[in-house]
Amino acid sequence: MKSKVYIQPTSPKNVLKDYQKLLANFPKPKNTPTIIKLNLSWTKFYPAVSTPPWNFEAILKWLIDSGVEAKNIIPVENRTVVTKVKIGAKNHAWNTIAKKYGVKIHYLTDEKYTFYKPKSKMLVLDEIFPDGILLPEIIMGKPLITLCTMKSHVFTTITGSVKNYFGMLNTNRHYCHRNIHKAILDLLQIQKELHPNIIAVMDGSVAGFGPGPRAMQWKEANLLLASQDEISLDSTSARILGFDPKEIEFLSLGQKLKLGIMDQNNIEICGIKKLPNLHVGFKKDTIASRGQKFIYRVLPEWVEKMLLRSFITPWSYAASNLYHDVYWYNYVGKQRLERYLKSPWGNLFKSYFPKNN
Repeated sequence: MKSKVYIQPTSPKNVLKDYQKLLANFPKPKNTPTIIKLNLSWTKFYPAVSTPPWNFEAILKWLIDSGVEAKNIIPVENRTVVTKVKIGAKNHAWNTIAKKYGVKIHYLTDEKYTFYKPKSKMLVLDEIFPDGILLPEIIMGKPLITLCTMKSHVFTTITGSVKNYFGMLNTNRHYCHRNIHKAILDLLQIQKELHPNIIAVMDGSVAGFGPGPRAMQWKEANLLLASQDEISLDSTSARILGFDPKEIEFLSLGQKLKLGIMDQNNIEICGIKKLPNLHVGFKKDTIASRGQKFIYRVLPEWVEKMLLRSFITPWSYAASNLYHDVYWYNYVGKQRLERYLKSPWGNLFKSYFPKNN
C-alpha cells in the first residue's frame, strides 16, 4: 500500500485558500480537543525557520470552518535552551492570530508534565532519561496537527514533521543530540501511541538551506505539503531540497522500523505531476555548527556532559546565542532577511504587523 503526500502549489496572494485546498484531502475534523504543534526554532523571525503566521492561521480557519469550537483548539509550543517561546510567539504573530480566532496558545513552559511509559521498545530515550520520559499532560490522547517548515538541519540533515515532536520533551531534550536520529524515531513511536489521528503540514513557501535551523539561506519554493505519514512527508521534503533520503538516518531507519515509507516508488505524490528539486542541499557549516558537530560527534560523551550538563552549561548556551543572535543575525542574516522582507512573501509577513499596533 502506497503512502500519500499531498502537494499544493501556492503564492502569497492565495496561500490561505491554497491551504484549504490542501487540507480538503483529509477527513473533516471532529469537534474534539485537538493539538496543534507549532514550531519555534528561533526567537527571532527569519525565513523558513519557524511556523509562519499564514500556516497557523490557515489551520485555525480550517478547524473552525469545520465546526471545531475555539475552546477545543489547543496550539502548543515549548522553549528550548536558546529560545524564548512567548517572545517568539509575538515575533511570529501567533498571539495576534490566536486572539483573532478566539484561541489560547498553551505554552508548554506553563503546563504540567507527567511521566509516560511507552508501549513500544525504545531505541535510546529510555537510556537517555532513565528516570522516565516526561511529556505534557495536555497532549495526551488528542488528535495532533503538527506544523513544520521545509528546511535543513545541522544534526539531522533535514528537519520537518518527525523532529517537530522533539519540542514536546522537557527542556533537557538537548541530552538527545548525540543520538538525535534514534531519539526522534522513539518520539515518532510515542506519537503513534498517544494521538488517535495525526496530520503533518509543512510550509514550503520558502525553503531554508544551510546549517539550520537558524543560520540558513532561503529560496522561494511556493509549495505546501501535508501527509499522515511523517516519514513520507520528510522524505519528500528532502528530495525537494536536493538530498537523498536513503542517506538520512532517521528516514531510512524509520522505514526499516515500519514507522513510515521512505522509498519514492511507494509514495504517491498528489497535486503535482513532477516533484521539483531545488538543488540547494546543505552548503557549508558555520563556526557554530562545526563546533556543535565536534562536541557530539568527535568528543567523548563525558566531555559533552561537562560542557552541556554541568555548571558550565549556561556559558555554552550564552555563547550560542551570542554567535547567532548578535553576530550572525546582524552581520550575515539581516541582509538576507531584508531581501526576504522586500519579496512578496516578506510583504505578506509584514501585513500581520499593522503599523498602528
